[in-house]
Amino acid sequence: MPRIYALLPGILLSTLIYLLADLLSNFVGKEILFYEKSPISTVLFAILIGIVVGNFIKIGEIFTKGINFSLKIILRLGIILLGIRIGLTEVFTYGSVSIPLIIICIITVLLAVRFTVKYLKISTEMSYLIAIGTSICGVSAIVAMAPVINAKKGEITYAIANITIFGMFGMLFYPYLANSIFNGEESYIGLFLGTAIHDTAQVIASGLIYEQQFSNTKVLEISTITKLVRNTFLLVMIPLFAYFYNREQSVGKHSIKGIFPLFVIGFLLMVIIRTIGDEIFSAQKLFIDASTWKQTIALIKDFSGIFLSIAMAALGLSINIKELKDMGYKPFIVGFTAATVVGLISLITITTFSKINLIH
Repeated sequence: MPRIYALLPGILLSTLIYLLADLLSNFVGKEILFYEKSPISTVLFAILIGIVVGNFIKIGEIFTKGINFSLKIILRLGIILLGIRIGLTEVFTYGSVSIPLIIICIITVLLAVRFTVKYLKISTEMSYLIAIGTSICGVSAIVAMAPVINAKKGEITYAIANITIFGMFGMLFYPYLANSIFNGEESYIGLFLGTAIHDTAQVIASGLIYEQQFSNTKVLEISTITKLVRNTFLLVMIPLFAYFYNREQSVGKHSIKGIFPLFVIGFLLMVIIRTIGDEIFSAQKLFIDASTWKQTIALIKDFSGIFLSIAMAALGLSINIKELKDMGYKPFIVGFTAATVVGLISLITITTFSKINLIH
């Protein structure tokens, strides 16, 4: 019980910000601009309000645990429930297309970071953290990688701040940019968001922003599948980075559980439940009819959206502007180079794949 009470303030604050964001989004769209749909999504408002509250209002340490819980556990629960929107066929379709795209992006980012570091004197540990954070899954990859290469606390903070600022830029602007570049083609946009944006939370936020702005649910689903496939590459990249960092250091003490994002399994279980449910209940083979099954799916979708929006409010609350301002320019240049390269390579590769009919 004491643990629950410690989490409540931060969870409630994140929830209140989400509710306020939803009200503001509707008010701006319908009452001020007289649009049927607001041009500023609930998720975007939640992130921006969270940033303002977290940086300009002294909310106190009492909220920290609940904010971290929202950003980790509630986010992951939202991602798991997101699986109910997708069938196994879609996972195999977009997952198979995303793997070669992800591999190309990872290799290119690593080469770009290696080339940039040659001309800038930053530590090997810092370059490794920025490289894996940009190429795989943002903050999660940095946190998983840090103990393997004995990175200092300052280096970890720098790398996380670096990933945060460029990932945040992509999160806010890429949904609109991708829609313009790819002319609303959902497959291309989803793959782009899933590979060009760094952190899982940022990818989910960008997909939600796109869904709310352009009334397209597929982009969120495709970008989520792509990002989760990308996350699994931690299993290969962390031991590989450790090998190159110190060939004599054993990586056996770093368990698979500590590296592998387990919520991916939960997501896949929900996908399987959706696939089996569609087969059984649509044919009315059990006591639940097709209508009840559809209502159940809709309810789970709603909860998924609520959980993800609360997590996005927590994401805004966790962004420290001072840390971003205190970044040195050299790691900033490396991070900018890596972020730019991964975005361009993703764009070029997707365009190339579409021309040779690898993406439909």
